[in-house]
Amino acid sequence: MPEIMRPDGAVIHYETFGEGFPLLCFAPGGVNSEIDFWEVGAINPLREFASDFMVIGMDQRNAGKSPAPAAPVSYDLTVGDQLAVLDDLGVERAHTYGACIGVAYILRISQEAPERITAGVGQDAVGLDHTNSLATFMDMFQPTIELARSGGAGAVVDAAVANPIFMRSNEGGPFAHRIHDDPVFRNEIRNLSADAYVSLIESYADGVWPDHPPYFSVDEAWVRTCPTPLLILPGSDQFHPTSIAEQICREAPDAHCLDVDCRSEAKLPATIEAIRAFLKEHTP
Repeated sequence: MPEIMRPDGAVIHYETFGEGFPLLCFAPGGVNSEIDFWEVGAINPLREFASDFMVIGMDQRNAGKSPAPAAPVSYDLTVGDQLAVLDDLGVERAHTYGACIGVAYILRISQEAPERITAGVGQDAVGLDHTNSLATFMDMFQPTIELARSGGAGAVVDAAVANPIFMRSNEGGPFAHRIHDDPVFRNEIRNLSADAYVSLIESYADGVWPDHPPYFSVDEAWVRTCPTPLLILPGSDQFHPTSIAEQICREAPDAHCLDVDCRSEAKLPATIEAIRAFLKEHTP
């Protein structure tokens, strides 16, 4: 189970499955973008495509087994972590597969390192459109902020110890995994004032969901020049609006959308094979 030490002290955990051309995967789950979250969806690329590719799963910083400092995040930091995983494996070029926030990661890594990204499969793209607002995404951080204001950072620590999965218990905050696992870090958070903790979480939320419509991680104009071939599986809820997937497919030069119901029981086998064929088509 390889781990990479990053310059700011974060430790990035990743795992590989199968052999072949690399396929770097960015899991769903927002703050909890971690390997285990692939199990919650209809398609688990770590399992489905390991017979054809070297599939790389990673826990993003602060998720799963990738502890990071008590500091805000940014797409600059996360793309650095992702490229570091490729570097650690000696991988020069790779396909990508991302879900939810993972689509934002695909767009950003394609912008930052286009020469290294050969194709991208994105499902349930996050984004801002007429069906939601920035508050739709920011509201997930309100329970931890409210708990800190009412009970101090110690109350947040207790919530994180009780349940370290932020997406299932927002009260524990985005650092819940490390609070749960690391007694020294736990005391570091407990010793923060309520105001200091709230300020940290507000800055963290701004980094995860910046006021940067519609895609969060890249400019709208850049997508019109995106060099990466994209296959998009549309979402259909407020966090993953269908229109965001449709906009990517309409504006990116080499993008194609599957049906919004492509993961239905009837269509799922064909969808998996369509993804496999797309990845093979773009394998150098």
